[in-house]
Amino acid sequence: MRNPLRSKIILCGLTAGVLTLGSLASQSPKKSPVLAADKGKFTIQLDGQTVGHEEFEIAPSSGGWAAQGTTDLKTPDSPATRVTGTLTLQPDGAPISYEWTSQAEKTNGAKILFANGVAKITLQMQGARPFEQDLTFNTPLIAVLDNNLYYQYGVLARVYDWAKRGTQSLPVLIPQELTPGSVNVDATGSVSAKGKSYDGLRVTTSDLEVLLFLDPSNHRLMRLEVPAAKVSVFRD
Repeated sequence: MRNPLRSKIILCGLTAGVLTLGSLASQSPKKSPVLAADKGKFTIQLDGQTVGHEEFEIAPSSGGWAAQGTTDLKTPDSPATRVTGTLTLQPDGAPISYEWTSQAEKTNGAKILFANGVAKITLQMQGARPFEQDLTFNTPLIAVLDNNLYYQYGVLARVYDWAKRGTQSLPVLIPQELTPGSVNVDATGSVSAKGKSYDGLRVTTSDLEVLLFLDPSNHRLMRLEVPAAKVSVFRD
């Protein structure tokens, strides 16, 4: 896990060191719609102290879905940072496109187009020429989990096959890191936090664990914990 206080302010990000391409998802994309409209605001805490907020919305758009979030962060010894990510999706949760921008001391961003299991990335760093890279996956159903954009875990919770349950492996892309890999997602049953009961979902790599706390009635993301980084994210 990266230092959560480093200048890039990665409070929760999957990193190249914990991801491999050797266990990409074998499951095929679902044909029925899995997403649901949602809108809200998360408070982000680091070791019990509030360091940021994220506003997000997930809504139908042009026969598919649009999921967008903006996070404002300020941790000790780091500049204030605003990160925005906009994800468009097929009804089954497969990504169509993704755009992100990060504004701190410099403004950086990228555009990604997904087609036939290939992610075509155009990266624009302030003061540098655009950089292009293609990443190939063996399925169009790819989880996009970008740094400090927690609404994307809410999308992942909907893509998870609750009827099947068990451990499900998905290919993943961390756009701000240009990193492909895989994550395991597993339902943990009923869990509690702050006196409330939720449906639990565990997202893991070889050395990172993210715990999701979901509304039992509709599996909306209500809370997220990264124990190793002492990060808590909860819906206002």
